[in-house]
Amino acid sequence: MSSSFIDLRSDTVTKPTNEMRQAMFNAEVGDDVYGDDFTVLKLQEMAAKLLGKEAALFVPSGTMGNLICILNHCLEFGSEMILGDECHMHIYEQGGCATLARIHSRTVPTQPDGTLLLKDIEQRIRTVKDDHFPVTKLVCLENTHNRMGGKVLTVEYIESVGKLCQQYGLKLHMDGARLMNAAVKLGVEPAKLVQSCDSVSFCLSKGLAAPIGSLIIGTHEFIVQAKRLRKVLGGGMRQAGVLAAAGIISLTQMPKLLKLDHENAKLLAEGLSKIDGCEINPEKDVETNMVFFILNSDKLKIDAQTFANTLKNDYRILVSVQGKFKCRFVTHYMITKENIEYVVKQVGHVLENNKNII
Repeated sequence: MSSSFIDLRSDTVTKPTNEMRQAMFNAEVGDDVYGDDFTVLKLQEMAAKLLGKEAALFVPSGTMGNLICILNHCLEFGSEMILGDECHMHIYEQGGCATLARIHSRTVPTQPDGTLLLKDIEQRIRTVKDDHFPVTKLVCLENTHNRMGGKVLTVEYIESVGKLCQQYGLKLHMDGARLMNAAVKLGVEPAKLVQSCDSVSFCLSKGLAAPIGSLIIGTHEFIVQAKRLRKVLGGGMRQAGVLAAAGIISLTQMPKLLKLDHENAKLLAEGLSKIDGCEINPEKDVETNMVFFILNSDKLKIDAQTFANTLKNDYRILVSVQGKFKCRFVTHYMITKENIEYVVKQVGHVLENNKNII
């Protein structure tokens, strides 16, 4: 999409910074399948240290990263994992856990704050060895939680799930696509957030602005097996240092910009909340860089798709449609305060022109 658009569909639309582009141009490369791409090795070492784990693996995407992790934990035929019914892995990753990994999913109701109740998790653990049932091996969490509006899971909550997993001999995987947003929001080191997790995947290509790539984090043994799984899934890359170079900038330079993204999201939410027919509670609904809002169908004669089309065609603003009357804006480093003010103004115009006549 042209840069002349104000693109708030997702933080995946971020483009590499000039510093990233220069680093990619100058990257020292080798053959990563052989394990001798210096820049990839450097990125992996940095990521493992950042998250307080033994080792890391660079993979093309977050979806592949999650799939490799759950495969790694559930190699035994007939394995089951417990995860939230609103999580990204369950809804947006094409059911790869079933179609490719042959893992049975058992879902738990996702709470408005992105958590899963401990009692709900515990009730779904198969503790009795019975030939009728799959065997529970894994619990998965998501931080920040996309469909719950970018909500943040706290250190204390994650540790409580970790203790439950240890009690039953289960592994804990964290889909940390936006883990750095959570760390910035809570003001803690990323390692603190995942100290109870057996594996982590997190994206470089969202708010951290790399053009491509995610990282898997775990023990040395876990990453050795993950590398084999990456290969069979088609994720082995050769001179991948040109991509890893951008990822290094993502880790060293971009996290400090995430706070501004969060501030802009709050500013956007506050502006939208003042528009008649736009339903959002800035204090309750917005924690990081995601702004979900509802178009009140009692007050307005416009649905989400028509609203999105109008913003795009008339005002060059891009918004993500999440339901018949539900929309999402996502802030990122390419969005300025001036952009936010313009968006609020034009949303107000569109909704004012589409009020129901009483």
